[in-house]
Amino acid sequence: MIRRRPGQRSARDIPLRTHWLVLTVCLVCLVAALLLHGYTQHLFGTAPDAEPPERHSFGKVPGEVSSGGPVIDASGAEIRTASPKPKTIALTFDDGPDPVWTPQILDLLKQHDARATFFVVGVEVAAQQELTRRINDEGHQLGLHTFTHADLAALPDWRRSFELRQSQLILAGAAGVSTPLLRPPYSSKAEAVADEDWSGIKYARELGYLTVLTTQDSEDWRRLGVERILTSSRPVGDAGQILLVHDAGGDRSQTVAALAVLIPELKARGFRFETVSETVGIPQPVRKATVSERLRGLGMIGAIKLSDTVLLVLTWLLYLVGGLSLLRAVATVLAARRHSRTRSAAWPEPVTDPVTVVVPAYNESAGIEAAVRSLVASDHPVEVIVVDDGSTDGTADLVEALGLPGVRVIRQANAGKPAALTTGIEAASHQLVVMVDGDTVFEPDAVRLLVQPFADPGIGAVSGNAKVGNRHGVLGHWQHIEYVVGFNLDRRLFDLGRCMPTVPGAIGAFRRRALLEVGGVSEDTLAEDTDLTMALCRNGWRVVYEERAKAWTEAPNSLGSLWRQRYRWCYGTLQAMWKHRGALSQRGPAGRFGRRSLGFLLAFQILLPLLAPVVDVFALYGLIFLDPLRVTVLWLLFVSLQTLTSLYAFRLDRESIKPLWSLPLQQFVYRQLMYLVVIQSVVTALAGSRLRWQRMERYGSLKVPAGHSS
Repeated sequence: MIRRRPGQRSARDIPLRTHWLVLTVCLVCLVAALLLHGYTQHLFGTAPDAEPPERHSFGKVPGEVSSGGPVIDASGAEIRTASPKPKTIALTFDDGPDPVWTPQILDLLKQHDARATFFVVGVEVAAQQELTRRINDEGHQLGLHTFTHADLAALPDWRRSFELRQSQLILAGAAGVSTPLLRPPYSSKAEAVADEDWSGIKYARELGYLTVLTTQDSEDWRRLGVERILTSSRPVGDAGQILLVHDAGGDRSQTVAALAVLIPELKARGFRFETVSETVGIPQPVRKATVSERLRGLGMIGAIKLSDTVLLVLTWLLYLVGGLSLLRAVATVLAARRHSRTRSAAWPEPVTDPVTVVVPAYNESAGIEAAVRSLVASDHPVEVIVVDDGSTDGTADLVEALGLPGVRVIRQANAGKPAALTTGIEAASHQLVVMVDGDTVFEPDAVRLLVQPFADPGIGAVSGNAKVGNRHGVLGHWQHIEYVVGFNLDRRLFDLGRCMPTVPGAIGAFRRRALLEVGGVSEDTLAEDTDLTMALCRNGWRVVYEERAKAWTEAPNSLGSLWRQRYRWCYGTLQAMWKHRGALSQRGPAGRFGRRSLGFLLAFQILLPLLAPVVDVFALYGLIFLDPLRVTVLWLLFVSLQTLTSLYAFRLDRESIKPLWSLPLQQFVYRQLMYLVVIQSVVTALAGSRLRWQRMERYGSLKVPAGHSS
């Protein structure tokens, strides 16, 4: 139990809901940023304007529209159209502004003293604010071409409103103007307006927009050469025209070259190049934006840029997560392979010294009998010391009533698990000490196999192989997989690297002299087993893993219980890492342990779980905005990597692979729970709160499964 200063409250007493609120707000902002980025980048219309979707119905289009002029006026109750004045050309540029071609076109217009109208796309304006301001400052007219070059005819009303409103705000933020001029993407001449097009035009008209169609298409989007563009752009006779040209959407070098010929040629014929409003003879429709419009527009532009940054950061984090996951899988599998080949002959001299088994017990009546009986049945000489830490459920009485030979019960007032372990160590009759939780059942040969590494005098502790006993149900399968794949593969790697950070409380053996040298079991952290193991490593003792020594432990059977257990484990590990951070700068075995073990824990048990949500976020992003098939394939590859690693781990532990059917389901619940535990633990640690030890609920369900004896 962690001792607290007077007046200090535990984290259990301190509400930590604030950080969940902050996390929720951050998650909502992240989702909003990704939705905005996905909308602007992956729902962007890329088909040429002059290639509208196929239309079939024209019956609902008013005659005054289909037979009228290219400009549809929305200022009055009745539909009015306007046509260009003779000898007047309105050059209208769509899809920009473009950082390469728009400046060249502006230079050309300035050179020939010609004015034009630029129908800009909101997303492009946000990216090219200075260029948009230049268009306005040089006397040209600005119109809207929607937010993402979307086909208004095919959109529901809410998206039409969104497309128009956001493009208007962005224009206000970038250039300080507001315009009612609108050219719907994929529109052309008035006689080509279909029922679907009219639906979009009518919706925009009700919002006060002036729809500008064309009378002539330069066909520059076809890129058939300068001469073809000139042929398509020259007016017949003296009729005025609203000419469709493009300043963005690809290579517009042919467009620039054609305009350099067309403008002086038509000027020589007496044509004037004016804005749309001047060409059809209506008052200047573009006005100065209000302060509110400008501020909201700048906010929208900032949101778009932020969403781009967020996705860039997440992309790099995804690479980092993928790299860490692959590195961990490769490293642990290779280490496990080498460990399995070298460990079988590692202990040639048998260890027959008797062993003291210390069992700390606090209200363990549900499973203590099975635990003690399994220890007494060991094929190695043992004395069993059950330290009753102030139990109120008759645990001590139950053990004494068993009357088992070699079993002692020590009663003490409740002082916490570390204190109970220290009491047992002090009372031990032998130099080899095994520590075991009160909910754990040993196999008959577990103690004997566990102490064999002590043939090497440099070894101070041995980690055994903890197995999930109550592995029924999906939650039990998931924990069983985690024990076999996560914990045991890692321990093989740590063993080879001589940097074992944890001997589990369920099954671990220690040299008593080594325990006394480090001052016994500390109460400084909630993960007393990790704290003790790190202290032994820093003191020069080697800690190894003996996978043949098996014990069966009772795992939580509900998500709530699992959360509490893992929260305590993770928080305690963070405490131990912080306590032993000095090992990073030490030399010799202590420094080796610190740099290897603490580095591994930081990278793979803290950083990787914290970054794991990136995978889920990107999966959802991809399903919505990218190719779902590609995302599914990548997800299957990720699961396949986990499956292959799991198959190898199960083979090493001689386990049935049947529970692996639940591995894909683990991605949707269990993995999220684990990284939320890490987030909770890190926030608790950073907040400086202290969490008190929480005892797990016992169910007394343990029996050694048939067919698992060594």
